[in-house]
Amino acid sequence: MFLPSKNTPRWIIFTIDVSICILAYSIAYLVRFEFAPPPLEIELAKAFFPLFISVRILSFILGSTYSGIIRYTGTQDTMRIFIVISAGSLLFALASQLKFHFYDGKYFIPYSIIIIEYLLTLFAMIVSRIAVKVLYMELKTPARASRRVIIYGAGESGMITKRTIDRDSKSGTEVIAFIDDDKGKSGKKLEGADIYTPAKAEELLSSGKADEVILSIPSLSKEKKADIITWALKHRIKLSSVPPAKQWIGGELSVRQIRDIRIEDILGRDSIRLDSQQVKNQIKNKTVLVTGAAGSIGSELARQLIAYSPKRLILLDQAETPLFDLENELFTSGHSSQCEFVLGDIRKADRMRRLISHFKPQIVYHAAAYKHVPMIENNPSEAVLTNVLGTRILADISAEFNVETFVLVSTDKAVNPTSVMGASKRVAEIYAQSKNSISSTKFITTRFGNVLGSSGSVLPTFRRQIEEGGPVTVTHPDVTRFFMTIPEAVQLVLEAGAMGKGGEIYAFDMGKSIRIADLAENMIKLSGLEPGKDIEIKFTGLRPGEKLFEEVLSDEENTMPTHHPKILVARVREYPWSMIDISVTGLVNLFDEQNNEKIVKKIKEIVPEYISNNSEFERLDN
Repeated sequence: MFLPSKNTPRWIIFTIDVSICILAYSIAYLVRFEFAPPPLEIELAKAFFPLFISVRILSFILGSTYSGIIRYTGTQDTMRIFIVISAGSLLFALASQLKFHFYDGKYFIPYSIIIIEYLLTLFAMIVSRIAVKVLYMELKTPARASRRVIIYGAGESGMITKRTIDRDSKSGTEVIAFIDDDKGKSGKKLEGADIYTPAKAEELLSSGKADEVILSIPSLSKEKKADIITWALKHRIKLSSVPPAKQWIGGELSVRQIRDIRIEDILGRDSIRLDSQQVKNQIKNKTVLVTGAAGSIGSELARQLIAYSPKRLILLDQAETPLFDLENELFTSGHSSQCEFVLGDIRKADRMRRLISHFKPQIVYHAAAYKHVPMIENNPSEAVLTNVLGTRILADISAEFNVETFVLVSTDKAVNPTSVMGASKRVAEIYAQSKNSISSTKFITTRFGNVLGSSGSVLPTFRRQIEEGGPVTVTHPDVTRFFMTIPEAVQLVLEAGAMGKGGEIYAFDMGKSIRIADLAENMIKLSGLEPGKDIEIKFTGLRPGEKLFEEVLSDEENTMPTHHPKILVARVREYPWSMIDISVTGLVNLFDEQNNEKIVKKIKEIVPEYISNNSEFERLDN
């Protein structure tokens, strides 16, 4: 309550700075002549004073040294003062060097006076600002901070992070230490806080003195980040991270940008190296159509495709609001002029024919699909209508209008499918691959598993359940899944689409499968809570159509490597076009009957490896 609510007026700061110069000028003469300056020197000091103070005032005005907010004084403010004061003193020294005379051939000011005044003024102006800043922080910060944090990383980013936290008095946060892998920094201080190596920090973390660790190392590898996260979880310490500098607002870090570490930071892998030139050669100056453009994969396709300078990007989706949101996003980023946002349904042949005939896309990325396994298990006819008929319509019209490349985004659930959803996507794969044999259009299929953060991912569900206080529901203790980040999946789709010759089914290296129960436990721990104590994990049983373990390739398939270590070509059984055309037509015609048993039975005829699991349709396998 003793602190002013408004900033100090500039004229007051200016007056104080000028007063400092006058005082320094006077002290300089007293010190130089041992506090008894001769009468002649006093006369010279008086004669030179108007010029001295005029130069200082003019330099303050030109340098705007009084414009900064004192309590937020930083490196830039200090540098500005240094330059302004140094420039004025150099001007005085230059005048003396040129032997500019005042009285009786005497130099108007001795060099010693210039040096003493320079040092005193510079010191007083900088120290006064720092003192005000420190005093403000001490008075503004509560006697006992509500949150004590340790910053991992004692480099430039760590220093900026501490300063950002110190400036935000409302957060009630105190930085008590730094941790850094560089042993040479151990035992030193940064911004007043001690620096520890990870080994020496064990005792600090175990003591319970810290509430949170903030990760502030921009170039950290995914493996190292995962190790640090595991290390923090071991000590039940909440973990946050600082975003890359390019994401800072206006080039400055805000406390609000320091976010909690997410499970994606553990599961995500290091960035992929693409053959960007090959992708660019395919996309540049081409008209590209993306279906399902408002979805997780489709919207990321849009973002990445824009970087390759397409002539036109047609973004199609039947969901109005998500498409509207994507349009706003791309408009804000300045890319909407390259895009055409089309509201439409891939199941409407007339609408798709009009779309493709009008825009004449050379490349189609088909990402539109139904993908929620339990939902589709209860609505098989809709899977046929969207995943099968929608793909058939787009594939046929693309071939009709000589689209160069058609990339089907599929799923690992199409491998040895146990659900209607996975089996319907396998039918779409078969149709696209067979269509390739009778068309000039190159039909390419890409398969991958769960993508982190997508609308169909388990992560948003777990996050919501934790926020609501639990329980976190897991279907089975042993269920595992493959995970991939959305940007990584899209990069591989682009690469596969560029390298494909037609007819291939590309499978992506999904890394190691993750036990979902472990995933749930780690997410709870990352929230600063304890599984089983603060949040319960409840096992609900496998849902209809689900299986314990997912595969990327079926037992009857094998693979061939490509130039990219994370992309493999699956060797799959090929189907004659005439047979598939008749079979898919028969399947689609069953929609009008709305007989789920007939529909699923027909899918099983087309995809003999489709064996239902935990589903009412298991009886059809007998």
